[in-house]
Amino acid sequence: MRVIVVGAGEVGYQVAQRLSAEQHDVVVVDVNPERLDYIQSRLDVAVVEGSGSSPAVLERAGIKEAELLAAVTNLDEVNLVCCMTARARRNLTRIARISNPDFYTDGGRLQPELFGVDVMINPERELALETFRLLQSTAATDIAVFAGGAVQLVGLVVTEKAPIAGRKLAEIGAAEQGRPILTVAIERGGKTVVPTGNSEIRAGDHVYVVAATAAIPRVLELCGYEHSEVHRVMIAGGSHEAFYLAQLLRQHNVQAILIVKDRERAQDLAEKLDRALVLNADATDVELLELEGVGGMDAFVALTERDEINILSALLAKQAGAKQVITLLNRVEYVPLARRIGLDTAVSPRLSAAAAILRYVRRGAVTRVATLKDIDAEAIGFVVDPGSPVAGRPLAEIRFPEGCLVAAIVRGEQVIIPRGADVLRAGDTAIVFALPEAVGSVVKLFNG
Repeated sequence: MRVIVVGAGEVGYQVAQRLSAEQHDVVVVDVNPERLDYIQSRLDVAVVEGSGSSPAVLERAGIKEAELLAAVTNLDEVNLVCCMTARARRNLTRIARISNPDFYTDGGRLQPELFGVDVMINPERELALETFRLLQSTAATDIAVFAGGAVQLVGLVVTEKAPIAGRKLAEIGAAEQGRPILTVAIERGGKTVVPTGNSEIRAGDHVYVVAATAAIPRVLELCGYEHSEVHRVMIAGGSHEAFYLAQLLRQHNVQAILIVKDRERAQDLAEKLDRALVLNADATDVELLELEGVGGMDAFVALTERDEINILSALLAKQAGAKQVITLLNRVEYVPLARRIGLDTAVSPRLSAAAAILRYVRRGAVTRVATLKDIDAEAIGFVVDPGSPVAGRPLAEIRFPEGCLVAAIVRGEQVIIPRGADVLRAGDTAIVFALPEAVGSVVKLFNG
């Protein structure tokens, strides 16, 4: 498939990287020659210098042969014009990155069909949702929801006091028999493995577990954590992500305190967020943090637009005693380093955007794509089609590519942790954990 990605920033890079690895014909368009050189030196993609809103530039990028156009620059208006320029093309799916909250309000709601947009993605909104889920699961470093909320994948660091530390997975599974819980990956010392029953869990391991949502409290307990409710959250920054998260917290009766350095932005947010406390101050001011009681907060979330400020304010909040610290990192390469420097959890709007776009690129049976931050892997949700090669066959008879694992099957209201004899039926939702080298093959297998 030919895919044109307009925008060579972090979002564009992540999308191009994933798609080129799956052998798609990717063309990246941008006005910045330095960014294009950077991408072309690292990825197997073609590049075209120019504006994606120009018909001539899109022609040079091969718009006639393209099946998907992803406009993911930092400017909503450019993304809209880009899709509008290509609206006459048939058999072309047009995706636009739209971040401004004003486009989603009742008064200013955008009508995408007027601009030829088939799909709007909002990385900032997606990140706020992910952050809210992390707040609900307290200790989780990663979280993804599948099958309408029936199944979750969570990443957790095993504590010294964890009941599973020093035990093999087969032993743990026998003790937890009947509970829909499966460990799909273990990250230890920078290496990620898909475990077997003989794999031993150690304190300090970063484990990824797929479980029915109702079993998540038990997963937390097994890894050495207690589930606790969140009542007060401090947010550093006045970004779109901060606004969306404050809205979500308000809807769930959680008190939000925002620290916003820019005076005009602070005033604007204070008017829009009537039940939140907005302070016009610097989130790296130690005295202010202590005065506002950061040490007594259930969570501190750093959501400014600068990674350096986010890292510093998060470290200060953690040192002061905040129970949970979540840090936004725009530079994707920083994300795996977060825990090494003492941060609990990092989130990335770039990875959120890439995952949303990948779902539409793969289409077919794919219903959900979750890109895991701390390890190079994906969790993918598939609906089993009656004509799919996997339908009606026991898992043991299906030649799955190496590096993937069917972690759960959702059938109606039932969540099944499958064994080799289990059969995938038409209409089932299968949650598959896959390392990068297996993703393309497993998508083809389910799509037929």
